[in-house]
Amino acid sequence: MRSELRAVRTGGVPSIVDLTDECAEFVRGEGDGLLQVFVPHATAGIAIIETGAGSDDDLLAQLDVLLPRDDRWRHRHGAAGHGRDHVLPAFVPPHASVPVLEGRLTLGTWQRICFVDTNIDNPSRHVRFSFLAG
Repeated sequence: MRSELRAVRTGGVPSIVDLTDECAEFVRGEGDGLLQVFVPHATAGIAIIETGAGSDDDLLAQLDVLLPRDDRWRHRHGAAGHGRDHVLPAFVPPHASVPVLEGRLTLGTWQRICFVDTNIDNPSRHVRFSFLAG
């Protein structure tokens, strides 16, 4: 298995960062196998969604509705409402697996691999790409 940890900069604002091009480059030249994308953080996740047509903004807006940034959370260190960030991975899991055929991601036409981060306390994050050959 080949694995690499990469930095992701969110700027300390709720963010969706498209990782698809980096993922495609990571598996380019490989044969068949599986790409695993994993976030080693308790407050971020990976989503496979369409971007650029509003879906990314819609996801962040709906996370605000589902997980409001207020004082209802028992987990209270960090910025106000930070407890919601620790619940996020139950809804947006910290991992995704994508089949790779002949060194190419087998995503659908509009699917993009995205890092989802609502944690405003940490502007610098990481993601691990791992390729397991078939």
